[in-house]
Amino acid sequence: MAASFAAPAQGLVHRQNLTLSFSNSNFKPTQLQFQGSLSSKSQPLSFSSRLNLLNHASSPNNHRSSFAHTAAVRHIVGSLAKAGGLRFAVVVGRFNEIVTRPMLEGALSTFKSYSVQDEDVDVVWVPGSFDIPVVAQKLGQSGKYHAVLCIGAVIRGDTSHYDAVVNSSASGVLSAGVPCVFSVLTCDTLEQGFDRAGGKVGNKGSEGALTAMELASMFEYDLK
Repeated sequence: MAASFAAPAQGLVHRQNLTLSFSNSNFKPTQLQFQGSLSSKSQPLSFSSRLNLLNHASSPNNHRSSFAHTAAVRHIVGSLAKAGGLRFAVVVGRFNEIVTRPMLEGALSTFKSYSVQDEDVDVVWVPGSFDIPVVAQKLGQSGKYHAVLCIGAVIRGDTSHYDAVVNSSASGVLSAGVPCVFSVLTCDTLEQGFDRAGGKVGNKGSEGALTAMELASMFEYDLK
């Protein structure tokens, strides 16, 4: 390997040419040229100096591991194993009951799977999704429940005031005072609702129950 550097003259910006030659007995010599810019006051670096700079920049000692940086940070995650003994309220909209009832059944089955007793779950039926927030707020502020799960279904084709119902339902549950899980489906068609109530997309009521238990245990055991 041969390396050559063109020496710059004073007062000008020059281009530095580095030629590397590789050869063996079977192939003709091949030349690779690298070009860079140097200011008029800088001195050309030797090839070995450049290699040293590269090695220093890539050294693992110069970069603190992200794991080591966050190892001392406390991570808080709610535990589903601690859900037993906690109390939950479920507010369900009767409108589109063909969708909301399978969601409720999925939620109740999930509660039972994690040792939540039937007597620790209260189900409150309301006329529709628009009525969920005020009831969820009342239940949350009663002090009887560790979390409130809201189940409803709003189908765009069936509801002329679709946007108003969706916006009201979503914003109203925020003032419940306890974790309030929003499992109100907002679908364009009834078929999309079926898909999310135990169909090919899963059961959003069951997923909501999991979220309610995780948040309830976090609030009860970790965030006090």
